[in-house]
Amino acid sequence: MSEISKLQRHLAEGRIGRREFLRGATALGVSAAVATSMAGKAMAAPMKGGRFRFGIAHGSTTDTLDMSKNENGYMLALDYTIHNHVGEIDADGVLQPEAMESWEASDDAKQWVFHLKKGVEFHNGKTMTSEDVVATVNYHRDENTQSPAKSLLAQVTEIKADGPDTVVVNLEAGNADFPFIMSDYHIAINPVIDGKLDATSGIGIGPYIIKEWEPGVRAFCTRNPNYHKSDAAHFDEVELISIVDVAARTNALTTGEVDAIDRVDLKTVGLLGRKPGVRVEETVGYRHYTFPMRCDTAPFDNKDVRLALKYALNRQELVDKILLGHGVVGNDHPISPSLQFHNSEMPQRQYDLDKAKFHLKQAGLSNLKVQLSAADAAFAGAVDAAVLYQEHARPAGIEIEVVREPNDGYWSNVWMNKAWSACYWGGRPTEDWMFTTAYAADASWNDTFWKNDRFNELLIQARAELNTDTRRQMYYEMQQIVSDDGGLVLPMFANYVFAMSDKVGTGEKMAANWTLDGLKFADRWWFA
Repeated sequence: MSEISKLQRHLAEGRIGRREFLRGATALGVSAAVATSMAGKAMAAPMKGGRFRFGIAHGSTTDTLDMSKNENGYMLALDYTIHNHVGEIDADGVLQPEAMESWEASDDAKQWVFHLKKGVEFHNGKTMTSEDVVATVNYHRDENTQSPAKSLLAQVTEIKADGPDTVVVNLEAGNADFPFIMSDYHIAINPVIDGKLDATSGIGIGPYIIKEWEPGVRAFCTRNPNYHKSDAAHFDEVELISIVDVAARTNALTTGEVDAIDRVDLKTVGLLGRKPGVRVEETVGYRHYTFPMRCDTAPFDNKDVRLALKYALNRQELVDKILLGHGVVGNDHPISPSLQFHNSEMPQRQYDLDKAKFHLKQAGLSNLKVQLSAADAAFAGAVDAAVLYQEHARPAGIEIEVVREPNDGYWSNVWMNKAWSACYWGGRPTEDWMFTTAYAADASWNDTFWKNDRFNELLIQARAELNTDTRRQMYYEMQQIVSDDGGLVLPMFANYVFAMSDKVGTGEKMAANWTLDGLKFADRWWFA
């Protein structure tokens, strides 16, 4: 066996890391490009075993196993670890069936028929049927639910089982994106037990079974022995650990206490990438950082005040100093440049003190004092971003008092409670989904408490429109309305930058709808 072959075998068996392989291959005269390709192939064959430990930048003592109340990245990671959904987004951004075998729509897209995979079992041994799927969806449609998926499912007029393996859904209007809606991460498929949906115990059909659970601290899970995907769930165990502090999170990775972390500190990412045994990854997705203003609360109920604040921000400086270039400037609407109907024709809003002063004057003000609540739980660097905003706005006669909030409980005590705060969104894979989740007048997560009749009219029309060009123009107008009238200050879209041990194996391409391969790491990754 040649020396390079021995290196490949040792890498595949986990006896050396990727970095050691590359160093050894280069020493043997192999080019960097060829060595990288060889490493990928050596690590491509998944191996079973081991405990994967993920250090997560989120976690709150108010977390609950009821996924209808899922509100942060920790719970999203746990959701995908113990649950499956109707469909999953692959590395190319395409929705693939997961708990379903297939689906099809009527010609007008008002009726959708979903065909379940047969023989899929819940963690408690119960076989999944159409009754479970119908009850799961209806749990999020209930009039008393607080689930953010309720507004997404408002279009459903009827959902029913057609035998044990088929679900039929009728909509009030056509929706070509409806399978995406059914796959919303909140709508984790739960079992019906004794005639009632069990949505709070963590029983799912996902790759791992939760064994230990301490909200805001830790979750420990073991592989589901009856998982319906034969080529997934390679780890024996998965442990999710809340490590909100970025320095502690980074240290946990470099000392081997965890195998992967999210939200890498962009200030030190270069140094981290040079650490032995560490690999840094970056994907471009839908994630965006925002400063939502409550439009039902003075002074943010005045459109000119909102515009003054939008013009009083230097977005590029935030991208440069907060993201360190790992992202792009935003234009005060949530549609990512990577989405199909992103309005690239909109003029980019610039930092303009004269326009900020003009809109203050239009609001009858010569100066303005407001509070902006922030914590790094909102996004890494949120407090620093708020301080930069404060500096940008001051020359326009706007005094922003930055209120530094505790990380713990931020999402339950600050976001959507304080009049102006920092926030992050993972984004959504379609324009309708993003707008319906957080900008529709009755959306549970309408964190700007904004209502615009024209916007809501277009939202319904665009959802049912099958002509692509017409639909594009509608979404273009909606982005303009949100930017000009809404309570959203959206300075930047942030890339997902994360890091892992170089002994972790992944596919050649990772999904970018969330960090860490769409947060499907428990399903898709392995130890090489």
